[in-house]
Amino acid sequence: QVQLVESGGGLVQPGGSLRLSCAASGVFLHYYATGWFRQAPGKEREWVSCISDSDSSPVYKDSVKGRFTMSRDKVKNTVYLQMNSLKPEDTAVYYCYADGFGWGQGTQVTVSS
Repeated sequence: QVQLVESGGGLVQPGGSLRLSCAASGVFLHYYATGWFRQAPGKEREWVSCISDSDSSPVYKDSVKGRFTMSRDKVKNTVYLQMNSLKPEDTAVYYCYADGFGWGQGTQVTVSS
């Protein structure tokens, strides 16, 4: 059974940082395209970043370029999203996605003073 479990969300002030984690079981994330998505209240889920099933570099939504960094730890079978210089508009539930296996349960990120 494949499970994706996100963690690391929380409340942070504008300009702050958070690191999200997505730990996988039942699937080796390294072999599959993996991405981070987010869904703000009243809005559709949107793509934030992704990394292919090779060792290519991650790609990012324009609004997070230079602030967010996606990485993958093959040993821990976990993907991360380091989020710096957070803005109120980054507030959303963040979801991990593995191609062919679906979604995690999400983790709430709230950026507010």
